[in-house]
Amino acid sequence: MFRCMQKVNVLSGLKARNDLVILPASCLYLNHQSNQQHNRKNYKSRPNDSQFGKWFMLIIPISGFGLGTWQVYRKKWKLGLIKQLEERTSSFPRPFPQDIGELKDLEYYPLYVTGTFDHSKEIYIEPRSLVTKGAGIDAGSLMSSQNKNIGMQVITPFRLADSDMTILVNRGFVPLANKNPVTRPQGQVEGVVQVTGLLRRNENRPPLSPSNMPKQGRWLYKDLNEMSKLTGTSPILIDAVFDPGAPPGAPIGGQTRVTLRDEHLSYIVTWYGLSIATSIMWYYRFMK
Repeated sequence: MFRCMQKVNVLSGLKARNDLVILPASCLYLNHQSNQQHNRKNYKSRPNDSQFGKWFMLIIPISGFGLGTWQVYRKKWKLGLIKQLEERTSSFPRPFPQDIGELKDLEYYPLYVTGTFDHSKEIYIEPRSLVTKGAGIDAGSLMSSQNKNIGMQVITPFRLADSDMTILVNRGFVPLANKNPVTRPQGQVEGVVQVTGLLRRNENRPPLSPSNMPKQGRWLYKDLNEMSKLTGTSPILIDAVFDPGAPPGAPIGGQTRVTLRDEHLSYIVTWYGLSIATSIMWYYRFMK
């Protein structure tokens, strides 16, 4: 450092003669180190407002840690809810309750009812893809030549045999080509039958989806209140389960999608990752 100072003194003498002098790299490095030490001393001697900013910046890693922990609890809750739904749908079928008030606690439980269908008031929810084993058909099947996996769900009024009540039964899926009941006469079962299905609730209009048009016979979602007004039934719906013994042409049951989005793991990784990254940055910025 002393030698560099000597060179600087020599520079001051040469500067008067407008001579160009290049300092060695070692001198430049020492000068840079000296400036850094000087800046650190100045930073440590800053007033209290810098100390406030230092601790204020901890909000980011602390918030990230808190949100990550919250997502851990959310994931546990979602897994418990999924397990609960699986237990409900796989439970042993029970008879349709005489007290309608009991239905509020029976969503997704299988119920069996006895009565007769009124095929003259069928409602079609479309478009729908065929659900197989609880999952929608993959996108590749949508390009099949006959579009057998694209169609609609048939909802039919069902008059209970042991009461004056008429409910709605989602009988299942039919292809587009079989929308007209004339094309599936054997599937239009007559007389007293027993149907087992999962109890469902009213569906709200999905975001960005058009509204139903009952007068035009166009239904995009299951608005039970509108359907019951149109058909003269109670706003109660069950989704028929899959029946391997159903006659040819009958709608394919088991079209209930029991799925819940579980993206909490990605949120956990995101928030904890943000907390760790900003904690490291804060340490090197203020403590190193």
